Amino acid sequence: MHLVQLFLPLYDNEGEPLPRELHARVRRELVERFGGLTAYTRAPARGLWQEDEGEPVRDDLVIYEVMTDALDADWWSGYRADLEGRFRQEALVVRAQEIRLL
Repeated sequence: MHLVQLFLPLYDNEGEPLPRELHARVRRELVERFGGLTAYTRAPARGLWQEDEGEPVRDDLVIYEVMTDALDADWWSGYRADLEGRFRQEALVVRAQEIRLL
């Protein structure tokens, strides 16, 4: 079993809110393909990273996660690239980890 997490921004690179439909579409797609999802949307997660010598860059995010028996890395790589285009991002984090249900 694998847990796949998608970190999706709430704002574009200029600080403007992204259309809610972008996130709604991802939710629909994941539920349709995987039968469900968990969405962490109540309080946005905050990401910080350092670029060059300037101030840290901040990003407000929602996290979607799905569980899947088999990990299709090629499909996820293509989906991540598609989402980067939709969300106008240079890179999005989509990560997977093997899990064991107890």
